Amino acid sequence: MPKPSASLAFLPPAVENQLAELGANLQIARKRRGESRAAWASRLGVTSPTLLRMERGDPKVSMGAYATALWLIGRSDQLPLAAAPHLDYAAAEAEARKVSGAVRRRKGVPE
Repeated sequence: MPKPSASLAFLPPAVENQLAELGANLQIARKRRGESRAAWASRLGVTSPTLLRMERGDPKVSMGAYATALWLIGRSDQLPLAAAPHLDYAAAEAEARKVSGAVRRRKGVPE
């Protein structure tokens, strides 16, 4: 049996909630398409128990399985946006502070 990922011990509650919401949304998508859990699991390449865990938002299910589920419902094109550099506002802000500080130091302006 594989060793559980240490990252699961650091899973923020907000992420747990978002995974649960993703799982619930995937379940709704499956049901709206009239697919049984067994048929949907087969299309995903997972077992029915794994699909049940996905629909509950289990963080131990591989990202690949979740990505494939998104592909099945025509939403996998949204995956790259999750970490798109142009949407990483915290990094842009940090870069701006760094540049601003460098400009002040060059001009001799106190920070």
